[in-house]
Amino acid sequence: MPSLVSDFVAEYGQLLADGTLATIVMTLLPTAVSYVIGLALGVVLYLTAPASLRPAPALNAALGWVVNILRSFPFIVLMVFIIPFTRAVMGTGSGLAGIVPPLVIATAPFIARMVEQSLAEVPRESVEAAEACGASVPRIVLSVLLPEALPSIVRGVAVVLIAVLGYTAMAGAIGAGGLGDIAVRYGYYRRVDEVMVVAVVVLIVIVQVIQSVCDLAARKVDHRSQG
Repeated sequence: MPSLVSDFVAEYGQLLADGTLATIVMTLLPTAVSYVIGLALGVVLYLTAPASLRPAPALNAALGWVVNILRSFPFIVLMVFIIPFTRAVMGTGSGLAGIVPPLVIATAPFIARMVEQSLAEVPRESVEAAEACGASVPRIVLSVLLPEALPSIVRGVAVVLIAVLGYTAMAGAIGAGGLGDIAVRYGYYRRVDEVMVVAVVVLIVIVQVIQSVCDLAARKVDHRSQG
């Protein structure tokens, strides 16, 4: 048994290690970029909604339409559809660099809606108190809305990361690599079931780590749970 394990590690260990690293990079980097865009979009969607701080029905409707259209694309279709755009931006339509634009485009609108919903859950009394003190809209956003919504936003990070992790499994279609690609190539096409099993177990471990870390972070930033 030890010999079988050592033989497996010798033959596939580096492959799985590289795939794990590629999967983590494909998950974290596009998610970070997506949050920069999605957070800004979510704030604008909240502020421009009817009866909000800066109602702008036309802008809100236009942004909402764009967000909904992008969210409706199946990821595999979006990934292939924007290959010309990806090549223009990244210089390649394949590999690790080639998967970043489609992941960002697929994830940012999802984040925007989550952020908008988190901001909408902030008690109106908190916003009105800040308005009564003469706070500007940027001040209200930075000092009231985002801090109050932070626990909900942090919990949403887990949902987003796990969704992006699932998208990376499809990224092998354009040669981006990662654990999903390894599981399919070696487990399905080459019938090396042990590689598929290990790849799936590693993915499960990554999901559990993401969920645990985000739950802990949400508890840390939730002042209500510290009372």
